[in-house]
Amino acid sequence: MKHTIRRNRLIRMVGLALTVMLAGVSLAAAQTKSSVLPSGGGAALFDPSDVVILLLDHQSGLFETVKDVPITELRANVSMLAKLATLLKIPVITTASEPNGPNGPIMPEIKEFAPQAQFVPRKGEVNAWDNDDFVKAVRATGRKTLIMAGVWTSVCVMFPALDAKAAGFNVYAVMDASGDPSEMASRTTLARFAQAGVIPTTDNAVLCEMHRTWRRPEAAELAKLYVMTAPHYGAVIESYQRALDVGKVAKK
Repeated sequence: MKHTIRRNRLIRMVGLALTVMLAGVSLAAAQTKSSVLPSGGGAALFDPSDVVILLLDHQSGLFETVKDVPITELRANVSMLAKLATLLKIPVITTASEPNGPNGPIMPEIKEFAPQAQFVPRKGEVNAWDNDDFVKAVRATGRKTLIMAGVWTSVCVMFPALDAKAAGFNVYAVMDASGDPSEMASRTTLARFAQAGVIPTTDNAVLCEMHRTWRRPEAAELAKLYVMTAPHYGAVIESYQRALDVGKVAKK
């Protein structure tokens, strides 16, 4: 009886020690983020200084097969990510398995809005993580948080996302800056992401998570990006500006 009591007590002590240790690890991880505030805000969010954006196989031919998101919306969301990366000086890596094949060229908006983006050509590999040059380019950034988007979500995003997660990276998949041939493919991909620990997110959420506060010098430029990802927000800005103008006239 005494032996059982001692054993149970030992088990509880080990369990408590593990809990404290894991809590300490989580706290230490949060404290290493430069974006965590004294209040604790940001501990569960990504650290923008640790982010690299990966835009995978956004090719004109593949766009023709996308059925789960309107193409105009998809292109606008990808363009927003490119502009956001340029504005906040976030590394961007683009790639395509076979840019000279039937999948077509990469959408030109990426180069237009993120001229600093590094393009890594692949040698036919469907999974970008199968390409040594691509993986080396990602590792060379020194960043561990990967924000991925691509066409198809169920292949061009999912395959490297799962492999990157297995390699120890923190991986986010931007669902509305990616596209699939069907709703079924998209829903199945979302489930597999969740099972593997890849974090699904949206264009607008990425923008807000990068933004964090209006008390920053890029606030006005960031507001323009919100209009790209949420067009009706433009009406909010217009009505606000109109109210300010009316107020100025009334004061006169």
